[in-house]
Amino acid sequence: MIKSAQLTIALVQTPLYWKDKVANMAMLEEKLWEIEKGVDLIILPEMFPTGFSMDAAELAEPMNLNVCKWMKQMAAQKKATITGSAIIQVDGNYYNRLLWVSPDGMIQHYDKRHLFRMADEDQSFSAGNRLPIFELNGWKICPQVCYDLRFPIWSRNRMVDGQLGYDLIFYVASWPAARVSAWDALLPARAIENLAYSIGVNRVAEDGNGVLYNGHSAAYDFKGNQLVFLGEIEKITVLTLEAQELDSYREKFPSWMDSDNFSIK
Repeated sequence: MIKSAQLTIALVQTPLYWKDKVANMAMLEEKLWEIEKGVDLIILPEMFPTGFSMDAAELAEPMNLNVCKWMKQMAAQKKATITGSAIIQVDGNYYNRLLWVSPDGMIQHYDKRHLFRMADEDQSFSAGNRLPIFELNGWKICPQVCYDLRFPIWSRNRMVDGQLGYDLIFYVASWPAARVSAWDALLPARAIENLAYSIGVNRVAEDGNGVLYNGHSAAYDFKGNQLVFLGEIEKITVLTLEAQELDSYREKFPSWMDSDNFSIK
C-alpha cells in the first residue's frame, strides 16, 4: 500500500482507576468521544484497563474478552485504530500485551519484551520475543511498551527490502515522575537514531501503590524536534505527521545506509 500523505494521531494522557477495568473503560469511552476531529490512530497508556499492577493472576483476561471487545467497539465507532496495553493470559502465561485494534475488528499484538524487574514485572509476566511492524494507511509502525525505551537495539530501524523498516515508533507507558528525565531524553533519541517519528504516551496521577506519574507525553520528528508536549496534566492532543517531510529528510540525509547489520536471537 502507498503511504498516505498524512497520519493523524490522538495522544491520550490520563489518570487511571486502580485495578478497575469497568471504571477505566467507561472513563476512556467518554474521553474518546471528546475527540471531534477524525483521526487514524488513538494511543492509550500502558495497562490502561487496570493501571500498572503486578497482580496478573487477578486482573488478566484472555484475548477477545471484555478489553478486546471494548477496543473493537471503540475502534469501529471512532473509525480509527486504537492501541494500548493490557494484562492478557495465554496458555497459563501472563503478558503485558499491546493490542492494536483496527476499525474492522482485526486485532494484532506486541508482547512487552523488556520487563521492569525493579517492580518485579519479570516475576509476574512472560517476556515477548517477537517485534511486529504494524501498517496503517501505508505507514509502517513499530510498537513498544514503556521500559523498552531504554533498550535501543531491540527497536533499531533496520533495512527491509532496501528501505527502512518503519516510519513511526511509539511507546505506551506507565513511566514514573521520579525518572521522567530519562523519558524526556530517550524519546527524541529514538527518533534521531531511527530516522523516524517518535511518540510516547504516558499516564498521570498517583496509582494504588503510591507511585506518581507526571505524563510528559510527547511527539518528535525524525530530527528530534518536539512536535507536541502534553505537560503534566490530563489531556488529549491530536497531531498530524507528514510523509513528505519524513521521506525528503531520509533522502537528503541517508545515514541509515551506513548503519550496522545485526540480528537479535
